[in-house]
This record gives sequence, C-alpha cells and structure tokens, in this order.
Amino acid sequence: MANYTAADIKALRESTGAGMLDVKKALDEADGDQAKATEILRVKGLKGVTKREGRTTENGLVAAKADGGVGTLVEVLCETDFVAKGEKFIALADRVLEQAVATKAADAPALLESDLDGQTVQAMLDDANATIGEKIVVNRVARLEGDTVVSYLHKTSPDLPAQIGVLVAVTGDDAQTARDIAMHIAAFSPSVLNREDIDEDTVANERRVAEATAREEGKPEQALPKIIEGRVNGYFKENVLLEQPFAKDAKKTVAKVAEEAGLTVTGFARFKVGV
Repeated sequence: MANYTAADIKALRESTGAGMLDVKKALDEADGDQAKATEILRVKGLKGVTKREGRTTENGLVAAKADGGVGTLVEVLCETDFVAKGEKFIALADRVLEQAVATKAADAPALLESDLDGQTVQAMLDDANATIGEKIVVNRVARLEGDTVVSYLHKTSPDLPAQIGVLVAVTGDDAQTARDIAMHIAAFSPSVLNREDIDEDTVANERRVAEATAREEGKPEQALPKIIEGRVNGYFKENVLLEQPFAKDAKKTVAKVAEEAGLTVTGFARFKVGV
C-alpha cells in the first residue's frame, strides 16, 4: 500500500508544478517522503531539459514594474497556455521580474547570468523547466529611465495573465495622460518614438514602393511627388508613436495630447507575448 495520502499528492503538485502521474511515481519511489520525491522529480526533469530545447515557446506572460523614474519589463515564455496561467509559472515570472529590477538588467543575457540565491537565473529556470515539464525562457527584458516612468499590462484573454506590457517615460506630472498613452501603445503597437528613429534605408524603400505603386495605378506624372509624400507620411503615422492618431481622440496626435497635458514622451517599450 502506498505510504502517502491524497493531501501529499496535492502538496507535491503545488510545490513542484509536476503532473499527477509523475508525482505519484515519485512518491512511490520515495516511499512517501516529500523531500526525496521532490529531488526525484527534479533529477528526472533535468534529464529532459535538453530534450525540450527544440520545443517552441509561444505562450507565457509579460510582467512590469515602474517606480518613479525607472521601469522594468520582462517577457517569460512557456509552451502551453495551461502552464502560462498556472500559479507556479506566474510566481516564477514575478521572481524573474524582481531579479531584473534588483540587478538593473537591461537585456535577457545579463539577467540570466545574474546570481539569485546562490545560482544563476538560468539555473533557476532549468529547475522550473524540470519540475513543470515545459521549456521556459526569459525572452526579452527592457529597462527604461526618465523623469517619470509608468507601466501598463493588458490581458488579451480573461483567463490568461497579461500578454501585452508597456513602459512609457515622460517628463511632466500628468500620470493619467501618461497611462492613457501607455494604453494607446498597447493597442496600436508603434515601432519608434520619432520619425528620426526610423533608419534611412527603410524610409527610402517606402518611397520606392510608394512610387512604384502610384505608377502601377496609372497616376499622372505631375501628381507623383505629392502622392509619394502622402503615402510615406501615412507610413510614419502608422509606425511613429508621436504621429499616431490618439486612441481616445483620433482628431489629435499622441504628440498633441502629450503637449496639452504638459508632458514630453521621452521613450517607451512594448512587449507582446511571442511577437
């Protein structure tokens, strides 16, 4: 007869995140000893880590923290939405975020190499990988500084953790408008702050495409410069944050809304899970 109870199974599942069958096998092998069963799960799980290296991680969450003039944003990925919404994974992501804040990490490699309670963050992820049974990665990290930095997290599905995260740095003290701008960024996914942030080759290519399209449409030669300029400006309005029509009032640009609120947007970061 097995030397453990249903409560023991539940406790081990909650502490390790492992599946029911794996937990029962580990308890059987450990004769009901929780500590030994945990070690068995970890060892067996770590053997499978390399086998999971090639798996795709298209689910997960984003987490953010902004305090005064500093904001940190992390994207932690896993294989399935089932794991993504589990307490074990969410707690792991929170720990990753706190470590990113504490170490002032500005990218994923720096965070993964940092020391956390005597081991690297990567080693901690490998342990979680082993017990949860899925490939788990810290995909991206962003750190933003400014006079004021605000964060915004957005759920694309009510039963999943946040899938979109935004940081916005501003000068000025209108926190509500800054948050509105963060929500706008979440919805409209601009790629840059100013048009000057778009490299010249990209702009030149947009001009070539605009001209070729206009000629293909049979537009008159004398009208081409104006048409090309209009279409390139359309590209800017789609990709440049400050030139986008504001989500709450499309008659105004984001730049105009910020100006009226006494704000200057100095930077932003946006992550969407798997994108």
